[in-house]
This record gives sequence, structure tokens and C-alpha cells, in this order.
Amino acid sequence: MALKTKKPDYSHLDASMPIGVFDSGVGGLTVAREIRKVLPKENFIYYGDTKHLPYGDKSPEAIQGYSSKITEFLLDQGCKAIVVACNTATANALKEIKELVAGRVPVIDVINPVAEKVAFEIHTNVGVIATKATVSSGIYRKSIRHHNKFIHVDELATPLMVPAIEEGFRNHPITSAIIYNYLSHSKLKNIETLILGCTHYPLLLEEIKQFYGNRVRIIDSPSIVVGQLKFILESNHLVNTQNLNPEYHFYVSDITKNFEKISKKIFGNAIPLELRPL
Repeated sequence: MALKTKKPDYSHLDASMPIGVFDSGVGGLTVAREIRKVLPKENFIYYGDTKHLPYGDKSPEAIQGYSSKITEFLLDQGCKAIVVACNTATANALKEIKELVAGRVPVIDVINPVAEKVAFEIHTNVGVIATKATVSSGIYRKSIRHHNKFIHVDELATPLMVPAIEEGFRNHPITSAIIYNYLSHSKLKNIETLILGCTHYPLLLEEIKQFYGNRVRIIDSPSIVVGQLKFILESNHLVNTQNLNPEYHFYVSDITKNFEKISKKIFGNAIPLELRPL
């Protein structure tokens, strides 16, 4: 007889506590923006590890070290949930993050909710574009096929996309050339669905859609991830329903002009950045 999994006890948490979100740079802001949209009364704390980006070309050990330090910081700030808004950190450090958290707060990652949703919908040939570290881990193929072994999954490393985004090259000939080069790859030739396996990539969503037209379905990862976050908070009576003036704090390991510029475009106004080195 299978043993029942013990349900985590979050009775020590309070709905007024903030949600913690982290990424290597600006990409996780696409998730933070979705949190503000779907859970408008929630406080959140965002950490962008701008000093060490991109994570995609770092060793698993380095990624685990950065992710653990950020997780400790968010726990120290009294967060009621932690969203690992970075595919590379999820692929290489989720186990270490969960061991560090030790069940004290829910941990939501950006890969497993997406993989599960894709696996149970009508998909046959799925493509994934992501960083080298995420693709090397094979986590999307493993996660999707764990739920549905009949789906064919091809993963392609697209390492130039994060630096291009962080440098502010959106709607620019440079990004157009990068997108064309990658999406024309033979690995993605027969796909019907594309997963943007990095939270930076939705910032190039319109350009990616222009490449495919209506031939390929693009998965909206931030929406799926925040949907999972909302479900977990609701299940544990941790949704903030009283807060009329939510607070947002943005910490970075290095203040850069590009982060300031891109974050303003994502949120529609300048956001105050607080320097907090790891």
C-alpha cells in the first residue's frame, strides 16, 4: 500500500507576508508582472542577481550557490512563498533550494507546472528553447515525458538571447537575426508547440510570434506559473485579500542601467532598486 504524502503545515504563515521571487536578471520580472495582475493585493520581494547573469553558462555548483544565498535572503525577509522565476536555477538548483527551505514555505518553480500542463493537453511535437544549462539538464523532456511518454520533445540551447535582452536589444535587427537563426534550426522544424524555457524570453514574444505566424503555439509560462502560485496560496488560506496598498521591493546584486531601463518597460514606470550583494 502506497504511503500518503504528509501535507505541509503552513499554519505559521500569514497572508500579509510577501511573496519572494528571484531570477538571474530581468526575466523574472515577467513573472512578477503576472503576480501583480493575478494577485493584485499581494506584497512581493524581487531579487535579480544581475552581478552573476547569465546563469546559463555557469556550472551547476555556481548556480546552486547563488540560488541558495538568494533563498536564504528571501526567507530572512519573511516571505510566505518563494517563486524560482529562473529556468536555469530550477533545472540546476531546485533540489538544493527545497532542502534549504525544508518545508517552511511553498516553493514554486517555472518548469514543472508548465511541463505538467503541456503533458495533459493535446501536443505531439514540442520544442523548448532555453539556456545551455537548462538544456544540458534535459529537465523539460524528462518532466513532460514523465507525465506523457507519447510526446516528442526537442530542446535547443539559445545562449545569445539572454545577453541580447539584458543589453536592451528588443525589436532590433540583432534580436531579429538571433531569433531567425535559432528558430530555423532543424531541431525545431516539425514542432507544433514552443515552450519559452527562460523567463527572459517572453520579452521577445511578439518577435517570436512574427517568425511563426499562426503555425506554432507559444506557451505562456508566466501565466501558468502564477496560476500554480495562486492555487497553492488559496489551498492554504494565504491569499492576501485585505491589502489596498501592496508593497513591491526590488533588490539586485548589481545596479545596472539596462536593468533600470528594461524594468521600467515591463512595469510601465521606474522602479526603485535596492542594492543587496550576495
